[in-house]
Amino acid sequence: MSRLPPFFALRALEAAARRRSYSRAAEELAVTHGAVSQQIRKLEAELGAMLFHRRGNAMIPTPAAEKLARQVRRSLDILKNGVAEFTAAADRDPLVVSLDPQFAQRWLPPRMQRLFAETPGGLLELRVEERRADFTTDGVDVGVRWGTGDWPGLETRQILWESLFPVCSPAFAETHMMTSPECLTSMPLLRWTLRPWRVWFERVGVEPPEETGLLFEDSVMLLNAAAEGLGVALARSGLVESDLKAGRLVRPLPEEVKGNFGFFCVWRADSRKLARIQALADWLAVVAREAETEA
Repeated sequence: MSRLPPFFALRALEAAARRRSYSRAAEELAVTHGAVSQQIRKLEAELGAMLFHRRGNAMIPTPAAEKLARQVRRSLDILKNGVAEFTAAADRDPLVVSLDPQFAQRWLPPRMQRLFAETPGGLLELRVEERRADFTTDGVDVGVRWGTGDWPGLETRQILWESLFPVCSPAFAETHMMTSPECLTSMPLLRWTLRPWRVWFERVGVEPPEETGLLFEDSVMLLNAAAEGLGVALARSGLVESDLKAGRLVRPLPEEVKGNFGFFCVWRADSRKLARIQALADWLAVVAREAETEA
């Protein structure tokens, strides 16, 4: 015989031979009596030999069937051990986390010690990447991404949703009178390519000024420029709190608006490290809520 019989048929044979009953085998395999009986009949037809004899209420395997059932049982034990080893390795291997650069540079550093102390499940490998990691080919288990939370085929957990507000250096605030949102229309506005000032102005009810002035591709450079007194930047909550606490930046106006984006944990639902991923996502969400409450 050049090919193996169907795997479930061999499982049915093993269970029926061990339990001496199609009904008890069906109960063990979570199928019907008829399904086990049908699999045995198909196996008998494929092998060209009788496998069981009825004796009262018991189904007694033939000597050849008994021998085959023992070999199937040994094979199942090997498979079970292999799966157990694979699962154990998932607990020992590093959890590979792909991080959005802004999240990695601005939000995470003050919480790094807590991250390693409080997240269960062994080692973490942190990668800071501009691009979106491929969970199939890049060896990444979970990512922290900035966006709307819509990534088809992936599970997501919101960490924080951005709020937008102006920031500048203390010296700039002292030398530039800013008492209302309208005042900013005449100020040097520092711009980030992915978050135009128009969003904030429209939501506070002010006609946006023409988009001119310094333009940055990197939001960290944007905040550094604001801290150096070059103008007013539009900050995202969660990424600027350390600068505000340290006094490098101040909020010249109280107006704050909700943005359209946030940071999310993203992962594949079939990951073998699912329990560790969910523990990390839960930890990030809890710590983010604590930070919002403190702010």
